[in-house]
Amino acid sequence: MTKAIVAVVYHSGYGHTKRQAEAVHHGASQVAGVSAEIYAVDGAEAPWAELEKADAIIFGAPTYMGGPSAQFKAFQDATSRTVYATGGKWKDKLAAGFTNSASRSGDKLATLQQLFIFAAQHGMHWVNLGLPPGNNSSKGSEEDLNRLGFFIGAAAQSNADQGAELAPSASDLKTAEHLGTRVARTALQFVRGRD
Repeated sequence: MTKAIVAVVYHSGYGHTKRQAEAVHHGASQVAGVSAEIYAVDGAEAPWAELEKADAIIFGAPTYMGGPSAQFKAFQDATSRTVYATGGKWKDKLAAGFTNSASRSGDKLATLQQLFIFAAQHGMHWVNLGLPPGNNSSKGSEEDLNRLGFFIGAAAQSNADQGAELAPSASDLKTAEHLGTRVARTALQFVRGRD
């Protein structure tokens, strides 16, 4: 049976998004037939050859001032010459995204939309979160998956006065894990159907 490769590429400023990335990676790595890799980026340098081999790339960045961190944006900008201008090497790969910020909303949707548009510019196929919003009724709780109610990707909230050892919450990390699992399963369907 054909195997699928899922790559998680992210930037984390204070460690919160790193924990979210690790949860996404864990979810993907639990799917039989999937090889999951994780790569931290801090600017324009990235493991380009490894990302080219991936069947799916899950992008993650903290939301700062209404968009992805400058370090992740530098990675995005670098793809215009390392990936896009050299023949569209990511065309027809799967893509997904996740983000974290201190506020419940924190303009995370703007970051997820930017990741989605970035993937579309590369001709990638976006995989959404696939969960209904949690904690949106009197019977809901902070432990619900997708407690922040995002659809196009996984969102997490980390209190500004708490370090990465305490935040994001367990439910946000489980939501991130769900995204990794969903992308991995979709990648298997995708590569086996292509073969």
